Amino acid sequence: MFNQTDEMPVIRRIAVVGSGLAGLTAALLLGERNLAVTVFEKSRGPGGRMAAKRVSGGSADIGAQYFTARNPAFVRFLAHHAGDTAFGIWPGRFGYQNRDGKWESFPDERRYVGIPRMTAVTRGLSSAVNVKAQTRVERLIRNGEQWTLRDADGESYGPFDAVIITAPPAQAQELLSNSDLPVLAEELDEPVRHIQPCWAAAAYFPDPLEQPYEGMRCQDDVLYWIANNSSKPGREDKGQWWVLHANPEWSRRHQDTTPEQVTEEMVTAFQRVTGCHQQPGEVVSHRWLYAKSSSSDSPGFRWFGDHRIGLAGDWLSGGRVEGAFESARGLVNRILPD
Repeated sequence: MFNQTDEMPVIRRIAVVGSGLAGLTAALLLGERNLAVTVFEKSRGPGGRMAAKRVSGGSADIGAQYFTARNPAFVRFLAHHAGDTAFGIWPGRFGYQNRDGKWESFPDERRYVGIPRMTAVTRGLSSAVNVKAQTRVERLIRNGEQWTLRDADGESYGPFDAVIITAPPAQAQELLSNSDLPVLAEELDEPVRHIQPCWAAAAYFPDPLEQPYEGMRCQDDVLYWIANNSSKPGREDKGQWWVLHANPEWSRRHQDTTPEQVTEEMVTAFQRVTGCHQQPGEVVSHRWLYAKSSSSDSPGFRWFGDHRIGLAGDWLSGGRVEGAFESARGLVNRILPD
């Protein structure tokens, strides 16, 4: 039975663009209500910013470093759909530099990670979802009350009764503009201005480094975050992989700098912050053009009922990993109210 108001047309088939946590959450919750859902993902597999990069001997989490769960429903959802072995608590020590540059410990809090890598969570969630990977949706075409999706290769999919877009705001805006929806696209002007880039790097040290913390938030001209990725549960590295995140301002200034120069400067900053004089044996990098939002506006989700197009993602709900879950859940409840 479909829950619909008198003002809403019947919705039975929904397309979801993006297979990060928000997209997979929406797909699973809609599926629980007996809707037919197809998720379109431009990459080879699901994950979004819960990404890991293959490195020698294993992988390194280059996107979201961990997640918290203020809402117990979030953990229950993950355990049910991804499996309770797909994630666990990271019992690391966490510290931050205050304005004087001195280190202080973070308050105790349960911090979760995917096991053996962050993508274990989204891969577990995607196992019960119809994901069409390596399909870049470039345009939505309206046919009466329904939508057809056109990809970069000219293939068409549909019809669908509604579309949920979980891409970052710049990519969502581009899709809406390509779909002759300028008014909806303009709604994203402000969110696009607030999205910040981030250069990430993973550096390998054959000899373990002695540091007071496994996770460190820095006050540095280059780095914002440093983490001992090898300290997370389920990682069986020989030596240590450390993940470095540059701060937004530095990342924006170096958006088009070569990866080689970026990693050299980030490693130098890592040595400066930690006092480590070892040179890494291997370094890999990744540029996140749309890493996080600096906006304090958190509407949770957007639903354009006249078009039956919805937007969901952590950028609409505080920027935390759990925000992606909350955003998608809120949107689903708006589309199909109890």
